Amino acid sequence: MEPRNHRIAVLAGDGIGEEVVREGLKILRTAASRFGFRTTLKEYPYGTDHFLKTGEILPDAALAEMRGMSAILLGAIGDPRVEVGKIEFGIIARLRFDLDLFVNLRPIRLYAEHLCPLKGKTPADVDLVVVRENTEDAYAGIHGFLHKGGPDEVAIQEMVYTRKGVERVIRYAFELARKRNKKRKLTLIDKANAVRAQDLWTRVFEEVGRDFPDIERDHAYVDACCMWLVKNPEWFDVAVAPNLFGDIVTDLGAMIQGGMGIAASGNIHPGRVSMFEPIHGSAPKYRGQGKANPLATINAVGMMLEFLGEGDAARAIEGAIERLLVGKRIPHLGAGALPTSEIGDLVAAEIAGAPAAAAPR
Repeated sequence: MEPRNHRIAVLAGDGIGEEVVREGLKILRTAASRFGFRTTLKEYPYGTDHFLKTGEILPDAALAEMRGMSAILLGAIGDPRVEVGKIEFGIIARLRFDLDLFVNLRPIRLYAEHLCPLKGKTPADVDLVVVRENTEDAYAGIHGFLHKGGPDEVAIQEMVYTRKGVERVIRYAFELARKRNKKRKLTLIDKANAVRAQDLWTRVFEEVGRDFPDIERDHAYVDACCMWLVKNPEWFDVAVAPNLFGDIVTDLGAMIQGGMGIAASGNIHPGRVSMFEPIHGSAPKYRGQGKANPLATINAVGMMLEFLGEGDAARAIEGAIERLLVGKRIPHLGAGALPTSEIGDLVAAEIAGAPAAAAPR
């Protein structure tokens, strides 16, 4: 019987992207060897360097090719040499919209108590998942300017929600709360009292919830949600939010779990090619220095493998990271904790079953 083969598109992107993706692929190869599956990688050059050389951002032919892949692994996008948003919108947003990756999935899990900035909170208190709608809201790109650059300039950006878009992401979140089988609770995050268009979210949440009588329903306005995440993160199990608010809340969640150095996300369309990435930026100032922490990218690889049906490998990656952090063999999650490649080596050794000690420093 032929081993399972997963075709992975790899976009290292900008800044530290190449370095953290290199370690992510190291872990992917280790997991494939340990758990008996194969991967076929196709690396793409698209990012700011490529754009400055060629004027090309993400060609149609490459996007068409990615549609036939099992998954996409993305490093980081963004570089101050190009106007803000140009490369980000041309690559990340295009992949999200053109591939209809309507779920942005953000696990928020604290691995070790000493990493949490909240006093008295333990790993038992910080274990939730935010389901962020990923293709609508203010990010849909409906915007414009009047009298641009003048003293009477007007800037407008529309929040757009469709019943189809709202219902499918809410249903996904209910199904996830059932699958996790922990608190069996789903919290809707919105601001429908002020952003009246979000009443659509309130009504659809109630309607879809009738199909999930085993899942407790809760609600929090986004400002109150941020407050409760800091005060009582243990209240949350699964949360679902519109695109803009989900973006904000998940960065707060990253800090609660220890920082951007560990936070990963999936951009998902169930049953189709989906994209996985660290949520941190490209940090150009650290490029080429070997200081970037690759754990967020390694976690993204774990999420990708879970999506591809390699649950044992995904759990092995998560367990390896947990042991290294609890034991403080990786001392912190910021840049320069250990050399980038050394962190990758430590995780790989844990997965392979031969723990390696960090070199004396």
